[in-house]
Amino acid sequence: MVALLAVACAVVVANIYYVQPLIGLIGPDVHMSPRAASLIMSCTQLGYAAGLLLLVPLGDIVENRRLVVLTIAACMPPLLLAGLARSGPEMLVAGAAVGVTSVAVQMLVPLAAHMAPEQSRGRVVGTVMSGLLVGILLARPVSSAITAAFGWRVVFFLSAGLMAVLALLLRCMLPERSPGARQGYGALLASLFALPFRVPILRQRGLVQSACFGAFSLFWTGVPLYLSRDFGFTQRGIAVFGLAGAAGALVAPIAGSLADRGHGRAATYGGLASIALAFALAWAGGEVHSALVLAGAAMLLDAGVQTSLIVGQRAIYAEAAEIRSRLNGLFIAVFFVGGAAGSAVTGALLLHGGWQELCGLGAMLPLLALGYCRLVRA
Repeated sequence: MVALLAVACAVVVANIYYVQPLIGLIGPDVHMSPRAASLIMSCTQLGYAAGLLLLVPLGDIVENRRLVVLTIAACMPPLLLAGLARSGPEMLVAGAAVGVTSVAVQMLVPLAAHMAPEQSRGRVVGTVMSGLLVGILLARPVSSAITAAFGWRVVFFLSAGLMAVLALLLRCMLPERSPGARQGYGALLASLFALPFRVPILRQRGLVQSACFGAFSLFWTGVPLYLSRDFGFTQRGIAVFGLAGAAGALVAPIAGSLADRGHGRAATYGGLASIALAFALAWAGGEVHSALVLAGAAMLLDAGVQTSLIVGQRAIYAEAAEIRSRLNGLFIAVFFVGGAAGSAVTGALLLHGGWQELCGLGAMLPLLALGYCRLVRA
């Protein structure tokens, strides 16, 4: 069952990231400037953040299998709209709606935590989250490869079909889980405002991961544009490069096991240092004009981001089980806002400051998070 949840997370979360390496191709087709086209990714991430706040908390009051299946099925219409889009506004609306409905992955992760025993919860969550990271990282090379062969619109049509298959599979395979809470939807949403004050670890980990994901989005939104412009990479070349980051998924179960054994703080510090070092390596890769060095930076970056994320989720899931979906939704929403901000500024940074300035900002974010962790002893 853990393997099924990991695969489902990979397939659904990929919907958010298919567009990232295709922005340079989609923009002209839907009459958007390069700077405006970078907003497609930001709208998708902001839509995801909205879904985390509006839909994921329902996992605390609605039967979980039905909620997951319906949300995945709801992915299909916006994916079809993205494939059919002829204008910038249509693409932006489709991107936001894809983000909202792709939050099904964050309904699956708490479900995995509920199913796992306490002593192995970190490892189980790490395994499921490794599937999520693989989906994030492979989405880029897969969409690039499909686009090179058939055009970018086919990516979204194929994904819509995949969502239909996945919804049917999970309907048959997932166990039912009915939460005990009996409050209404309005009261559920109202309770979200108090949680960051009631649960300090949620606030602390959310801020740290927001910085991490801002750095992650800076790199992965910027590097396809950089490789295309300065290295002459084709979509196939960008697809191959995207595979480098997938190695970062291998650290997820290790990070979860470290958290299970009480080494979460050391793992967090190591993850943040890894992100900062990754951007130093990326800066060096630009200076020596080496795609191989950039690939090494991508692996280091993704390993660091994944380590910080798994440790953070393990700490948050140790809180009250009856509010776990709300805690998870808020946690992911906060750091996805950071990711959306990173994506939004990438185009302007590359245009006006170049790759070196992007790397400088990317390195500064985890160092600020590290200082904050030391301050609050998170």
